[in-house]
Amino acid sequence: MVELKSDTSIDAMHAAGRVVGRALTATRRAARPGVRLRDLDAVAREVLRSAGAGSPFLGYRPSFAPTPFPAVVCVSVNDAIVHGIPDGYRLRDGDLVSVDCGAQLDGWAGDSAISFVVGPPRAADLRLIETAERALAAGIEAAVVGNRIGDIAHAIGSVCRAAGYGIPDGFGGHGIGRRMHEDPGVPNEGRPGRGLPLRHGMVLAIEPMLIGGGRDGYHADADGWTLRTDDGSRAAHVEHTVAITDAGPRILTTRETQ
Repeated sequence: MVELKSDTSIDAMHAAGRVVGRALTATRRAARPGVRLRDLDAVAREVLRSAGAGSPFLGYRPSFAPTPFPAVVCVSVNDAIVHGIPDGYRLRDGDLVSVDCGAQLDGWAGDSAISFVVGPPRAADLRLIETAERALAAGIEAAVVGNRIGDIAHAIGSVCRAAGYGIPDGFGGHGIGRRMHEDPGVPNEGRPGRGLPLRHGMVLAIEPMLIGGGRDGYHADADGWTLRTDDGSRAAHVEHTVAITDAGPRILTTRETQ
């Protein structure tokens, strides 16, 4: 069931989203060669703690997971698409990093993700990230009252496919509110004019995931959490929590200029 949020609730979700934005900004600033992934998790934990926020990621265990998630951020490097566990790996120049973070504040959740390169970037990585961000922008632009879920999916997928990138089937965005994952699902590819109508008060986490090699194949890492590209190519993941309003889409996971 899809829960429509009041304007007051959307404001409260924006407060949670701003915490997520601060955590992502701080994590990106801390990401330098030699820094361990678990150090980035520590940075995000401190931002959440300082804001009095909890983590919807920590201890989360969906049906596919062999263990509860042990961190407050997912950090996915190079061929990892999503759900990377921040461990002792030390970042290197040229690593493509995706960081996904959530926050729970006053009973409301926010969820957002960024992708970036540590040190000097490769042109191919910059193009992949830029395309992911354009796909996210296109999805948000389509998130208006009167459209349907399929319009968001089609907007995202069209940008990704036109650039020659793959899209991992079965993974995409979702509704969000009191819980991090709510109805409806928001695919990253679909047909326009199909699916649930968008109404004022719906709040969605819109999150394109792109596979650089152009194929859609992926597999679960041995840790049971991390999804990796089948062809070993790099991946990018970006996300915003967005409210559907009569005045247009409202991004709730705003963050500082990076």
